[in-house]
Amino acid sequence: MSTVRFEALREMERREALKIEFPEEKISSWFGCDVFGREQMRQYLPKAVFESVVLAIEENRRIDRRVADQVAAGMKAWAMDHGATHYTHWFQPLNDSTAEKHDTFFEPMWGGGAMENFSGDLLVQQEPDASSFPTGGLRNTFEARGYSAWDPSSPTFLIDDTLCIPSVFISYTGAALDFKTPLLRSMAVLDAAAVPVSQLFDKEVTKVVPTLGWEQEYFLVDEALYKARPDLAQTGRTLMGHSAAKDQQLEDHYWGEIPERVVAFMKDVEMRCFRLGIPLKTRHNETAPNQYECAPMFEEANIAVDHNTLLMTVMRRTAVKHKMQVLFHEKPFQGVNGSGKHINWSLATSTGQNLFAPGKTPKGNMQFLAFFVCALKAAAEHGNMIMASVATAGNSHRLGGGEAPPAIFSVFTGQTLNEVLADIEERVGGKRGLSSDEKTGIKLDIGKIPEIMLDNTDRNRTSPFAFTGNRFELRALGASANCAMPLIVLNTAMAEQLRLFAAEVERLTGGGAKKDEAILQVIREFIISSRHIRFEGNGYGTEWHVEAESRGLKAMTSVTAAISEYVEGRNMELFVGMGVFSKDELEARYEIKCETYLKKVQIESRVLGDLAVNHIIPTAIRFQNVLIENVRGVKELFRNDGVSMTHSEMGVIKEISGHVAAIRELVHNMVEARKKWNVVESIPARAEGYEVEVEPFMAQIRTHVDALEMIVDDRLWTLPKYREMFTI
Repeated sequence: MSTVRFEALREMERREALKIEFPEEKISSWFGCDVFGREQMRQYLPKAVFESVVLAIEENRRIDRRVADQVAAGMKAWAMDHGATHYTHWFQPLNDSTAEKHDTFFEPMWGGGAMENFSGDLLVQQEPDASSFPTGGLRNTFEARGYSAWDPSSPTFLIDDTLCIPSVFISYTGAALDFKTPLLRSMAVLDAAAVPVSQLFDKEVTKVVPTLGWEQEYFLVDEALYKARPDLAQTGRTLMGHSAAKDQQLEDHYWGEIPERVVAFMKDVEMRCFRLGIPLKTRHNETAPNQYECAPMFEEANIAVDHNTLLMTVMRRTAVKHKMQVLFHEKPFQGVNGSGKHINWSLATSTGQNLFAPGKTPKGNMQFLAFFVCALKAAAEHGNMIMASVATAGNSHRLGGGEAPPAIFSVFTGQTLNEVLADIEERVGGKRGLSSDEKTGIKLDIGKIPEIMLDNTDRNRTSPFAFTGNRFELRALGASANCAMPLIVLNTAMAEQLRLFAAEVERLTGGGAKKDEAILQVIREFIISSRHIRFEGNGYGTEWHVEAESRGLKAMTSVTAAISEYVEGRNMELFVGMGVFSKDELEARYEIKCETYLKKVQIESRVLGDLAVNHIIPTAIRFQNVLIENVRGVKELFRNDGVSMTHSEMGVIKEISGHVAAIRELVHNMVEARKKWNVVESIPARAEGYEVEVEPFMAQIRTHVDALEMIVDDRLWTLPKYREMFTI
């Protein structure tokens, strides 16, 4: 074993788990204490200002600049009372990370002295350098100006000594350069489209908001072992490494006893999250060794996205404190399950209803079915765009595997709902038509819709988009990604179908149909037009690929092909028509997704080439030389029998030579392929070239490296192995 690995393991053995204890008070008594929420605003703001801010948040109104000055004063007072010395606009650029520039409250005064200052102007708007973030051509390098602007609907919070202000990020020309801006737009168009449909059943509904409950999967590895793996440290995943003899095959890790050291980490994360108002609820072991999951309660989608992004920051910082590293890469270890981020999506009304929850009455079920079939039709029309929203270099190693949804988009509804949909399709305007009794039932009680119970069907883990009782679960998002983009697609596609639903009902009632009959007829039309997207079987089965093709559903196995959906005509029409993205903003995101993909593959390729040539080959040759000396010694000692006694060693020497030669040739060819595509000006074309001609070399090189790992003396191998990294 190498010195680096030996010392890393010694350090891991010496280290005892940190003991993290929650305060003696109930969590509820200090939950959100580092957040400038409504209770804090009520204490620090004048009553009229507090009410103005709440009204602006609830009704999506702009806050007056004069009010902003008073909000800033109260916010500064609260922050400084809690030890803050700085403030920052905290935003989410298009790189799946967060950005912040800290400024101090301190300002020197003219003529001497100093004071702490934080005005409404500083709260409402700041000016980051827009050209230094991914822009997809929306900003040139020499055009630096951009703006971050306060989002009042997401509470400000404290991290250490800094007041963090959740913000949108736009260019000088007003183009969105972040995830939050289009997410807020999509929520607004969804609200505008959903309220009229809700009011067909309940006139009291004045607002509809999407809600999100995410599930975050991640790996933990010891910090010393992490630092001894350059591929893991630079790319987030192991680019080489033979499978461990024991990993997840005994199925003993999932929901098993959580290691003491990991529990300490989880407690620390939870305590920090509770202070920040993140309502974490669940923690458990996941399927693979060293893999875990946490999940919160449902929240309004914008806040939930902020909280998930903030959680990832908290986890990274906390892991370092515990001498560990947290891995959010979708596939950090080959051969074991990767990590996703499940998106549990639903719609809530101002009256407290969950529109995806089946009702207890025929009327309630009619409302549920109206929104349910709109979601089905949204998925049928824009399933490829949903898959495009989750397409990344990291996720490409996970999607389609035995632990993740397949690359073909479909919706699982369950047997009971399938039967209800089939019954409506047959009865309402179908072959049978409605009987006189059923027509009377429609007039009196909104039709004979059966009671639909919560959780009345099994769950299908192979479905990318499954209905799970009172919400839809999108399982295809990668663990490292921002939650916002798939939500933007879902919200916008749903808004489009809700508009169509309301327009069709109005058309039919304008033609003389009763409202309830019109609603049922439109529900039936949506059921028929979305029939092809529903699939109840095994999404991993090869027969599904054949059936999906016959249904006109594409297998999104190519990352660059999936990303191209951003600029496909139907999707352009959707987003531009609904006002969620401009044409330029969509094209910019397409460019950014392509560039991010090719850069990640390029980095991985360079790291792998470096390790293969400078670590693996020298190590293999060193061991080969040991064998050669051994063969010579044996031949000298046993002159007559030496040939037969060294036959096996000679075979190993030749095998090593074969792997080394193959690695050299493959690395050379991979470098030449990179050179070829690096001169191509078009970023999408370059990305496609990297996917088709560069990335395949990496798998081939890995095959030879992993073979050498099983041949070379363990004491000479320079990199920590899977069996060592799977110990925490």
